[in-house]
Amino acid sequence: MPSPASPAILVESLVKTFKGNIRALDGVSFSVPAGTVLGLLGPNGAGKTTAVRVLTTLLRPDSGRAEVAGVDVLANPARARTLMGLAGQYAAVDERLTGAENLLLMGKLTHMPRADRRARADQLLDQFGLADAGRRTVKTYSGGMRRRLDLAAALVSRPPVLFLDEPTTGLDPRSRSDLWAVIEGLVADGVTLLLTTQYLEEADRLANRICVVDHGRVIAEGTADELKSKLGGTAVEVVLADEATAAQAGDALDHVGNEAPVVDGTTVRISTTTGLATTAEVVRRLEHSGLPVISLQLRQPSLDEVFLALTGHGDLE
Repeated sequence: MPSPASPAILVESLVKTFKGNIRALDGVSFSVPAGTVLGLLGPNGAGKTTAVRVLTTLLRPDSGRAEVAGVDVLANPARARTLMGLAGQYAAVDERLTGAENLLLMGKLTHMPRADRRARADQLLDQFGLADAGRRTVKTYSGGMRRRLDLAAALVSRPPVLFLDEPTTGLDPRSRSDLWAVIEGLVADGVTLLLTTQYLEEADRLANRICVVDHGRVIAEGTADELKSKLGGTAVEVVLADEATAAQAGDALDHVGNEAPVVDGTTVRISTTTGLATTAEVVRRLEHSGLPVISLQLRQPSLDEVFLALTGHGDLE
């Protein structure tokens, strides 16, 4: 096991090339401190899932180094597998078994003592809100229930590190929110998570740090706020009655922010590093001009806007 100062997940200069000289990983490096969440984001084909497959011993890289909980996953994959759990995009549970039977089977597969399996299964069913459904076959479960059971199965052996590959894809907003709450509880208990996701608001809410990959390379890394600040901090957005009025407002608000106002239809956007002071000046000028304002707000760039600016497109893998 790593020392408290060592990262729970370490990736150094991973390279993986597939047939046809397709370089899925091109020197990817990142680390995840123990007890934190790293959100791994990237467009289609960026290399996110390839990186997860390397870390979970399902794929060998051409070169580079990867550790999980202080264990080299290339030199000692069997030991590394005992220290991690994996929940993918599709729930890997047997729908012919009950929820409890799925967890008992996982306990057997991970060599848990027979005497401990039932207690662990009951504990997880309760923790994931499945106690009442534990004796029902999984084919009667909703999508959200299956996903929670899949996550519970990944935790049977109490691994210190968990890989979640798009865990909420296809879930309705309520089920997604429920699973987010479960994930937050796991982190509060000290589990380290690497999360790939196609929902940027998911990374914004759950991840301590975010790593953006594109074409097999890390192109940006930091907290959500740090990445958002790269787009110029906050912005004042003013919505006017019509496009002609918005154009007039753009003229009236010239030289207020860091750059010239951006007029888009009926909206005027002013970038600023002094949010409240700029907002006050915007209000003063608009009152002086007598232009009718529909709404005015001060906001940060969204993670969607950051992603679009970094990669040039908004589709995730």
